[in-house]
Amino acid sequence: MYQLKEKSRIRKKTGQFLIEGQREIALAIKGDYEIETVLFYQDIISDEELKELISLSAFKPEIIEISKEIYEKLSYRTTTEGVLAVVKSKELSINNLKFSTSTPLIIIAEAPEKPGNIGAILRTADAANADAVIIANPKTDLYNPNIIRSSVGCLFTNQIATGTTSEIIEFLESKDINIYCAALLDDTEIYTNQNYKNATALVVGTEATGLSEEWLNKSTKNIMIPMQGEIDSMNVSVAAGILIFEAKRQRDFK
Repeated sequence: MYQLKEKSRIRKKTGQFLIEGQREIALAIKGDYEIETVLFYQDIISDEELKELISLSAFKPEIIEISKEIYEKLSYRTTTEGVLAVVKSKELSINNLKFSTSTPLIIIAEAPEKPGNIGAILRTADAANADAVIIANPKTDLYNPNIIRSSVGCLFTNQIATGTTSEIIEFLESKDINIYCAALLDDTEIYTNQNYKNATALVVGTEATGLSEEWLNKSTKNIMIPMQGEIDSMNVSVAAGILIFEAKRQRDFK
């Protein structure tokens, strides 16, 4: 169990990952994730709370009571809820994405490294009810407990996929989805001057290197958020949030 928490290669090898907290487990169940095992520390979570949580799942997980020492070793939080779950991971293929509209709004981040930034993008995507979040050329395992924690469970509330930049661009072009890349280049236009009412992918890169040339060369339009201070970039999750909610504003927040 401890290795599921600490080691990405173990998560990939077993096809399992660890979730901590009642809210996160409930959201995973709602997102059709299979809960295989529930671990609980009885001094923190009551029998009634545990039964109610398990009742949400269509599966029948194994229930294991654990000691305080084991719980503290497995948990991340200083204020905890007394329950963890071993969950079966999903295949995060772009080919599994399904859209209920002909004008989806998709957020794409290329090669983000920091779990906190990924979690923040997932939270914003959930708040905006975006149609999908895609991570291009991922540098970190999306089932990393730090991503689950920083996203407050929004890893499970969004449609998520991963793939190479080439695969994702091919997918977008096959679906006639416009590509808007955030960049600071001579030919970029201010982000508010674009029309995001049609099928739209908003693409952001890292603060250090920005987006790869492949994205910039394939974009419908490269866009920028005007900067008026001394620096020429902002946190990737903040930039994504600004772009997402401009698109939602244009769509009348539907």
